[in-house]
Amino acid sequence: MKNVKFLLSAACTFFAVAAMAQQDFSGPQYAKWGDTPEEREKNILNSNFLKESYENRNYDAAAHYLKELLNSCPDASVAIYQRGANTYKQKINRAKSVAEKNVYIDSLMLIYDLRAKYFGDDPKQGLAFILDQKAREYLTYKPNDRAGIRKAFREAIEAGGANADLETVVAYFSNLCDDYKNTDEVMPDEIIAEYDRLLPFFENNPSGAELKNQLDAAFGLSGAASCENLEKLFSNKLAAAPDDEALLAQAVSLMGRAKCNSDFYLATAEKYYAIKPSAEAAMSLASAFQNKGDFAKALNYLNEALAVEKDDMERQKLLLHISLVALINKDYTNAASSARQARDLNPEDGAPYFVLGQCYAASASTCGGFAGQATFWAAYDAMAKAIELLPGDSEYVEPAKASLANYRANFPNTEECFFNELMEGARYTITCRCRYDRASPLSAYLLHTRTV
Repeated sequence: MKNVKFLLSAACTFFAVAAMAQQDFSGPQYAKWGDTPEEREKNILNSNFLKESYENRNYDAAAHYLKELLNSCPDASVAIYQRGANTYKQKINRAKSVAEKNVYIDSLMLIYDLRAKYFGDDPKQGLAFILDQKAREYLTYKPNDRAGIRKAFREAIEAGGANADLETVVAYFSNLCDDYKNTDEVMPDEIIAEYDRLLPFFENNPSGAELKNQLDAAFGLSGAASCENLEKLFSNKLAAAPDDEALLAQAVSLMGRAKCNSDFYLATAEKYYAIKPSAEAAMSLASAFQNKGDFAKALNYLNEALAVEKDDMERQKLLLHISLVALINKDYTNAASSARQARDLNPEDGAPYFVLGQCYAASASTCGGFAGQATFWAAYDAMAKAIELLPGDSEYVEPAKASLANYRANFPNTEECFFNELMEGARYTITCRCRYDRASPLSAYLLHTRTV
């Protein structure tokens, strides 16, 4: 069957050659194929022979015709390079020795270089596309040439400019991180600098969120983005240029992502905030000071962010954050006030109710006696609402459930209610420091009192 197919192909080629012999190649449309009609005819024939040889899997013959075309008319047709690349990939796969394989790989890379030279201005598959393909082939066929891989990908990204292929960007950075971990060719400052340089590609392309996650993962797993490395890098740079706004922004951004809370980071972040205050920067500083245990400064920056934030959704987040920090700092009045404001902005968020429940329970000890016990009714009510509204995977769900059981165990019993002249169905107003903001039916709580 193969012989039949070959004979048919040969017959077609023969008739094509015969037809071409009658054709006039002196017209300007054939100019790229040679200087004379005879050269043009020969080169067009070789192009046909290249196509036929490749399709018939005669890759040695295809390589021969490819060489002829590259020497005589390299800018005649992009198809020469397309078939040439496919030809040499087949020859690479069929190579009988490492040396032979390497020769074919070098030939493949040369084909991409020549295509870039003669067809780099193609509107659809121009320089960026060609170098992107070359980089991917380089990674496939020369995996041990780490410097060459990095160079090929950098050239592809540079050619793509702002529209560089995001998969190519991730592939480059992932390989760069691998080289940092596995060789001594890449230093941590290069990883950090490249990560910062590549981020804008994703910020300007919201559809690349998943690829951005891959970039972040590679950076995080590289080991280069440690607070120690970042501080070492930026301490030297900022010592030389302490007022460089762009450098300060870069340092704060990268060290913030690494969740640093060293004195150096905090001083740098505060300096940058003084130059360019923003709600985002204030939030970052608040988190850092919170992690450091300086709740007063954390609250100060959160309140500064709240003062300039206009969006209700962002204000709700800030108020919730304030309430949580105040709760940790045992400032229950501030925590409850902020939680109520957060609740009012988004009544469907269970987190503010979680904070309120904690506040009410914590304030019980300030009242003592029956009033203190009754405060657990308010705490229970708020925490039950939190559980109702919180999503199942929320970090607050399990603590809320545990708190609910604890609050119920502290309810006044039926006898204590009787001695305080409270009957089922009555209303009781909580009067402790974290005031409950509505009167609640006593019956709802008496159902949950402990059996005495």
